[in-house]
Order: sequence, then structure tokens, then C-alpha cells
Amino acid sequence: MEALEYAAVRAERGPENQVVRASTADFKAATTLYLPDVRKMLDRVMMSSDAEAGLDALLECGALAAMLPEVEAMVGFGDGEWRHKDVWKHTKQVVRQAVPRLEVRWAALLHDIGKLKTRSISPNGEVHFFGHAEVGARMFDRIDRRLPLFARDEALKSTVRLLILHHLRASQYDASWTDSAVRRFTKEMGDLLKDLLDLSRADITTKRPEKKRRGLRQISELSDRVEKLAVEDAVIPPLPGGIGDAIMSAFCIPPSRRIGELKKALEAAVESGELQPHQPSEFYVNFLREQADRFDL
Repeated sequence: MEALEYAAVRAERGPENQVVRASTADFKAATTLYLPDVRKMLDRVMMSSDAEAGLDALLECGALAAMLPEVEAMVGFGDGEWRHKDVWKHTKQVVRQAVPRLEVRWAALLHDIGKLKTRSISPNGEVHFFGHAEVGARMFDRIDRRLPLFARDEALKSTVRLLILHHLRASQYDASWTDSAVRRFTKEMGDLLKDLLDLSRADITTKRPEKKRRGLRQISELSDRVEKLAVEDAVIPPLPGGIGDAIMSAFCIPPSRRIGELKKALEAAVESGELQPHQPSEFYVNFLREQADRFDL
């Protein structure tokens, strides 16, 4: 525990004169006997004003190798001949740039652990990490089974895992996305959206100013569209007024619960992105005609 305290103090107050180290066996014993205290110490490092210094201290005192070898393995991964940025240096910068919320900071630390298992080099020399988000999420599951840091906080564990899994989603946005695509993305992310956008901003570590501005602008544009559509949808119902009468007239259905069921089916199709909202009644009636078998009409 003394070594973890050293790392936390270094993150909060700056470097100490002497590195406090502990053996792998000591760290394993600490996590077995004092897991809640270990988690508190790690949280102190993650949430500190100089998290990079704290992470370096965790590396130096042996804590990363003992408790989070998946993170320790990132050190030096990318230097020299591999033509991609050092993943450890990138990760520390992402943690530092991340907003000080526990979910985002932990996800920042772990978001690229899958890169170590997915690196490939194309014939033209380009380096790729295809599927590293999915691999990283599975690695997080294995970490959790081995070291249940989040056992008492299932909500945090779920959020961190989902952020690892989806951390590339926002950066894939471009202006060609339709409103339906933005709505679908928003619905899929749900309560995760704010944390995901903040992680995506922190994940921009390029040294090229224009590329960084472009990346941040991309995330901001996505955020603005999400908010704009949310305001529109809150004010204007997705289906037009009188759609129930139009359905009754088109399919000779009397006023009944059946009309409500069909309207709910149309609303679900709008929410999923299958249909555009705010269209004339005939647009939705034609959709029901084309899908008559599906809706038992």
C-alpha cells in the first residue's frame, strides 16, 4: 500500500526524491486483502491534476506490471520502426486531457489496450489496429475477472466497458450522416453519449494543430446536431397530426386499439432510422401498404 500511496502523492504533489517499489507478490496480497483501498488509491491517481506523473509512478513502483499488465504492456509499444505513436505516451495524454470524471478517466486509461493484440501492417507499410475496440472490451472483461476493481460499482464497470467498446464511434462521424443516422447513434449510445463525446475529444492527441482543430470541430458538430435534433423532436412529434385518420381511411379500419398499435409501429420505425420523421401522412400510409404483410394489413 505504501507504493500506491507514493503514486497517488506523486500525482497530486509532484515527484518524490525516492521511488517506492514493491514486489508483485506484495501488490497481489494488497489487492486480495485491501481491494477497496487499492481502488481508492488508483482513483486518486486517475483523478489527480497530474495523472501522467501518477501513472509513471505506478509504472516505476511495479504496480502496473503486477495489477494491470495489459496497461504496462503498452509502454514502448510503437516506438521506432513501427510507424505509429507510442501507445503508452498517447494513453497518458488522453488521461490528462480527459475531463475529470471517473468513468472517462478509467476508459481513457484502458481504451487502447486492444491495440497490442490487433496490430497489422499492410503491404504498403500502413499500420492498422482493426477491431481493437472490440478486443479491448473483451480484455477488460478478463481484467475484471482477475482483478475485480469495480465489483462494488456495477454502473461504473458497465460504463467503462462500453466506452472502450464504442470509443471510435464519434470520430467516425462526418457531415454526410443523415438526421436518421444521428438519431440512431444517439439512441444507441443513450446515457453513454456525454461520456463518449468527452472521451473522443480527449483521444485527439495529434501534434498537428490543423488536424487537432478538425477533429475537435468534428466532435462539436456531432454534439450540436444531437442537441438540435433533440430539441426538434421534443417540440414536433415525429408523426404528423391526423395520421390515425389517414390510416383508418386507407385501410378501412374503424376507430380502435389497432390504430394505436400501427402508430406505435411507425414511431418505432422512425426511432430506429428506418423511416424519416416529420413527413406527410401519405408517406407513412404508403410505407404501411408496402409492408402490408409485416403489419398484418
